[in-house]
Amino acid sequence: MEAEQKELVTFDNFKINKSLRKAIEEIGFIYPTPIQKQSFPVIMSGKNIVGIAQTGTGKTLAYLLPILQMHQFNKEKDPKVLILVPTRELVQQVVEEIEQLSAFFTLKTIGIYGGVNINTQKEIVFQGCDVLVATPGRLLDINLTGVLKLSKIKKLVIDEVDEMMNLGFRPQLTSILERLPNKRQNMMFSATMLPEIETIIHDFFNLHEKIEIAPHGTPLEQIEQQKYFVPNFYTKVNLLKWMLSEREDFSKVLIFVESKKLADRLFDALDGENNSTIGVIHANKSQNYRFRMVEAFENEDIKILIATDLLARGLDIDNVSHVINFDLPQTPVHYIHRIGRTGRYDKNGEAISFVNEAEKVLLEDIENLMQMEIPTFELPETVEISDIISDDEKESVHQKQIVKVASIKDTGGAFHEKSEKKQKINSGSPAFKRKKHKKPIKRSGRKK
Repeated sequence: MEAEQKELVTFDNFKINKSLRKAIEEIGFIYPTPIQKQSFPVIMSGKNIVGIAQTGTGKTLAYLLPILQMHQFNKEKDPKVLILVPTRELVQQVVEEIEQLSAFFTLKTIGIYGGVNINTQKEIVFQGCDVLVATPGRLLDINLTGVLKLSKIKKLVIDEVDEMMNLGFRPQLTSILERLPNKRQNMMFSATMLPEIETIIHDFFNLHEKIEIAPHGTPLEQIEQQKYFVPNFYTKVNLLKWMLSEREDFSKVLIFVESKKLADRLFDALDGENNSTIGVIHANKSQNYRFRMVEAFENEDIKILIATDLLARGLDIDNVSHVINFDLPQTPVHYIHRIGRTGRYDKNGEAISFVNEAEKVLLEDIENLMQMEIPTFELPETVEISDIISDDEKESVHQKQIVKVASIKDTGGAFHEKSEKKQKINSGSPAFKRKKHKKPIKRSGRKK
């Protein structure tokens, strides 16, 4: 026991200045997480770093703490630190966290993102800052106007880089990296490591130190996972209503759905149950509305928030008791990010997934990624089984049946004649259309 106590590290063990230590005490941080403890000396040494850790382990503070510790006051207007994040919500959160940590010394931080008037943001950027937090697209837009200069950047952070890849930001990232000065310190943090990320590291990062707290796809141990096999949308709604009424421990529940359309359908289906305590958020909602909903959920003015994967990354919402996957994400790593909204900072959490027939292949991919099987629970006897199949579910089942017909298992082996569907010529090609309408095939005008 004495040996364990000697190994216990607090933020007091970090060599940080009084102003930063006071801010940490005000926030209430005492013990650094593993990614924070291991990243601090590496970043302080000036080395490039690639940090891999699960969602909910404090990656944001892992890079902010050493960056702010190394900050030196200067009167130049151009930013010295650039932090890139995938969403406007995460921009806002990182800015707020920097402002809390820099409460007792002079530091100017600006956040820029799409979806708002660019001229307003240009005016703010023109006034100057020390730290710039931005989404890639809006950063490039303002940089191209000439208002924002990147030539003074000394430290670059790319946070939630795997989500940036999933959102298609690789071209913007590449363009930004090409515009930055060669002499800089690079910091990249992510919950998972994708092949595209490895390519960026190889092309733009010199010698770097990699810190991996848990293997790729490993969920947090304090999150209890369970799944229910549920036949269709309306039975899922009935199961959800049962849980919301019967489970007293459902104090702060985040419900994930795959699409904006489904988010609105689910909200309407729950309308009248606990409507005053339920919110919904997705990309079609205005920015101000989204911010209000997140704030209401954080403050527990609403107990239940229905969301698309927009919220699965980055937002640090305290004390989420349960995450419910009303339907499974199409990408397995998004499951890890979703359930990481609960069980944060060593607190216990619970993640529940509703799985229909068409989603079993997604479930298999998720369990293969985690290298574990999610425990299965039986539907409560009082939950009504609906026989109504929605149009979306009919389409999903039809698509699954097509895949099943073409599988090796059902066709008797690896070597077989192509299915009739696969033997068809691409009907959209010019050659097929000319043949169909008995027109001569036109050749290229080049001479042989």
